[in-house]
Amino acid sequence: MKLEKEGHEKSSKKHERSEKKSKHSSKDRGKDSEVNGKHKHSSKKKQSDSGECQQESGVSSGGKNEAGDADMDVDATADPDERTQHDGHKKSSPPENNNKQKIRSKSCKERLNHKEKKDLNHVEENLKKERNKDSDQQEMDGEEKTKKKKRVKDEEQEQNLKKRKKQSSEHDKPEKNKKMKKEGDEEVKKKERVKKEDKKDEDSDKWKWWEESKSSDSQKWSRLEHKGPYFAPEYDPLPDNVPFYYDGQLLKLSPATEEIATFYAKMLDHEYTSKEMFQNNFFTDWREEMTNEERKLIKTLSKCDFSHMHKYFVEKSEERKNMTKEEKQVLKEESSRLVEEYGFCVLDGHREKIGNFKLEPPGLFRGRGEHPKMGKLKKRIQPEHVTINCSQDSKIPEAPAGHRWKRVQHDNTVTWLASWLENIHGRPKYIMLNPSSKLKGEKDWQKYETARQLKVCVNAIRKQYKRDWTSREMKSRQRGVAIYFIDKLALRAGNEKDDESADTVGCCSLRVEHISLHRHLDGQEHVVEFDFLGKDSIRYYNKVPVEKQVFKNLKLFIKHKDPEDDLFDRITTVNLNKALNECMPGLTAKVFRTFNASTTLQDQLNKLTTEDMSVEEKILSYNRANRAVAILCNHQRAAPKTFEKSMQLLQEKIQKKKEQIEEAKKELKEAKKAHKDAPSDKSKKLVEKKEKLVQRLCEQLKKLQLQETDREENKVIALGTSKLNYLDPRITVAWCKKHNVPIEKIYNKTQRDKFTWAIHMTDENFQF
Repeated sequence: MKLEKEGHEKSSKKHERSEKKSKHSSKDRGKDSEVNGKHKHSSKKKQSDSGECQQESGVSSGGKNEAGDADMDVDATADPDERTQHDGHKKSSPPENNNKQKIRSKSCKERLNHKEKKDLNHVEENLKKERNKDSDQQEMDGEEKTKKKKRVKDEEQEQNLKKRKKQSSEHDKPEKNKKMKKEGDEEVKKKERVKKEDKKDEDSDKWKWWEESKSSDSQKWSRLEHKGPYFAPEYDPLPDNVPFYYDGQLLKLSPATEEIATFYAKMLDHEYTSKEMFQNNFFTDWREEMTNEERKLIKTLSKCDFSHMHKYFVEKSEERKNMTKEEKQVLKEESSRLVEEYGFCVLDGHREKIGNFKLEPPGLFRGRGEHPKMGKLKKRIQPEHVTINCSQDSKIPEAPAGHRWKRVQHDNTVTWLASWLENIHGRPKYIMLNPSSKLKGEKDWQKYETARQLKVCVNAIRKQYKRDWTSREMKSRQRGVAIYFIDKLALRAGNEKDDESADTVGCCSLRVEHISLHRHLDGQEHVVEFDFLGKDSIRYYNKVPVEKQVFKNLKLFIKHKDPEDDLFDRITTVNLNKALNECMPGLTAKVFRTFNASTTLQDQLNKLTTEDMSVEEKILSYNRANRAVAILCNHQRAAPKTFEKSMQLLQEKIQKKKEQIEEAKKELKEAKKAHKDAPSDKSKKLVEKKEKLVQRLCEQLKKLQLQETDREENKVIALGTSKLNYLDPRITVAWCKKHNVPIEKIYNKTQRDKFTWAIHMTDENFQF
C-alpha cells in the first residue's frame, strides 16, 4: 500500500512540474508570437517540450541532442531581449533545421511516454508484490486460524469420544473382557509354544554325558581349552572435587592409598565399620600400603574423614539405580560379551560353562560372625599369581599386556582351570566349571550313589558303634559316641582350627563348654543340651534325649576337664573318617549327613503327600519335608528384611479375597431366591455362574492361605542349601512325575540346570 501511495505522489508531482513549465513557456511564446508570428509560437513550444524531456530524463543522445539541450538552456535562462535576438536568429535559420527540431521533439516525446509507461509498470509491479505479500500474510493468518479451529474441533471430538466410551464401557465390558482374555490366552499359549521350542532346542544341544560310558576316576578330561580368568579393572582415581581430610586438613592421597581408603568409605554405613577388630585390621593393612610421607601424617583412624568419599559412592549408586533402559542395555550387552568371551571352555569337544571366570576384585575381608581377620585387605590378584591348567595341544590363554602367568600346567587329574593363593588365609582358590557341567554332575551323581549304598550297611555300622560305647578303650568309646551324634543329629565332623580362624566347631572339635547334661528335662530323661557356633558362625542349639549309655559316657568324658578342653580329646576327624571308610569304601562323616538328609526327605514325602491334594497343597507338603531336613542339618537364616512387609501385603490380599467371597455368596443367595420365585433357564444359568464364582474365589483364598503358612514356617529356615547339596535330586524328580507337579514349581532355572542328569534319567518309581 505504501508503494502505491508513493507511486501516485511521484506521478502527480511530475504533472505539476510539467504544467508549470508549460505555463512559463506559453508566456514566452506569447511574447515571441508578437514578434515572429504564429509559426514561431509552435516552434518554441516544441523546443520547450524537448528541453523538458531531456532535463527530466537526464539522458544524453549524442552531439545533436546535446546541441538541442544547449539551445534549450539559452532559451530558458536568457533575458527577454537576448531571447528575441536568439529567436530572430532562429527565424533566419533554414527549413532543414526546423525539420530536425521537429523530429527531435517528436522522439523526445516518445521517450517521455516510454519512461512514464516504464515507471507506471514498475509501480504496478511493486503494488502487485505488496498485494501478494498481503494476501500471503492473510492466507497464513487464515491457515493458523483454521488450524486452531481444527485443533479445538479435534479436542472436542476426542472429549466426546471419551464420554461416549465411558458411557458405553459399562455395556461393552463383558465383551471386551472376553476379547482381551482370548487375546491374552492366545499370547500365553504362543509364549508357551516358543518356550517349549526353545527348551527342545536346548535339550537337543545339551551334552547328555550320563548316557556315555564313564571315564576312569583318575582322568577327568582328555582335552581342555579356555581363555583364562577375567581380571578386575584397574583403579580409577576419584575426581578432584572428592576430598579426603585428616584432622581437619585437606590431604591428597597417592592412588594406592586412596583405593584402599575407598574400600572403607563404601562400608561406612555398614555394621562392620563400627567393630573395633575390623577397624584395627583395616588400619594396620592400610598403613602398610601408604607412602612414607603418608605414614608419618596419618597415625589415627578416628581423625580420618571418609564422609566425602562415602557421599560420592552413594550418589554413584543412585545414578546406577536411575539409569535409563538404554544405558542398562549397554551394560547388559557388555556383560554378555564378557560371558561369551571368558565364560565358556571346550571340554572333550563340548562347550561347557565356567562357574566363576571373574577374579575377585581387591577389597576388605568381612568373614562371618566375629572372625578375627575381619577388615584385613584382600589384595589385587595379578597374572603373576595365577597358575593356568589346560591340555597340552590347546591354545594357551594369553596373559594381559605386560604380564605373564605364574605357571602353565597340563594336569588332567584335576578339574580346575586356574588357581592362585589368596592372601588372607594363604589357601588356594580355583576357577571351576559351572555346577551344570559334566565334571560337577558326575561328582554329584557319585556322591548320592555312595549315600544310597550306605543303606545296605548302615545297620551294621550302628551295631558297631553301639558296641564301642562299652569298649575298654577310651578312644573307641569316644569314636562310638561321635559317630552316634553324626548319625542321629547330622552334625558335621569338624576340623581342627588355628587361632586365626573363626571359632566354629563340629562334632570332633566340640569342647566341654558346648554341652550341658540333664538327667531330667522337660519330662524327658538323659537330655543333652548343645549350644555352639557351627559352619558360617551359625548357632546350633538343640536339646536331645540320648541313649542311657551315651549319657554315662559323656559324663565320663567331661570328668576332670575344664570348659575350654576338648570333649573328644582322643580322636580327630582323620581318625573318624578312616574308621568309617573301613566299614564301607568311600564312607565319610559327610556321606552320613547326605544319607540322613535324603532319607528324611523320602520318608517325609511318602508320609505327607496324598493323591487327592491340589498342586498347591502338594507343594506345601514338599516344603514341609524339605524344612524337616533343613532343621536336621541346622540350615538357618535371618528373617528377610522385607518379610514383614510382604506378609502384610499377603494378609491384605487374603482379607480382600474374604470380602469378595462374602459378596459373591450374597449374590448367589439372591440369585437362588430369584430362581425359586420365577424359575427360568436364564435364572438357572445365573445361579450356576454364581456358584462357580464362589468356588473359584474359595480356591484362590485357600491358595493364598497356603502361601501365608509356607512363608511363616520358612521365615528363619534356609531350604535352598539342603536342596542343592544334601538331597538326592532323583527323589524330587520322581515325586514330581508321580504326583503331576511341574518340576518348575520345585526347582528354579539354576537348580534345573544343575540337576539335568537327574531330570532325564529318573522315572516316577525311584526310591532313595
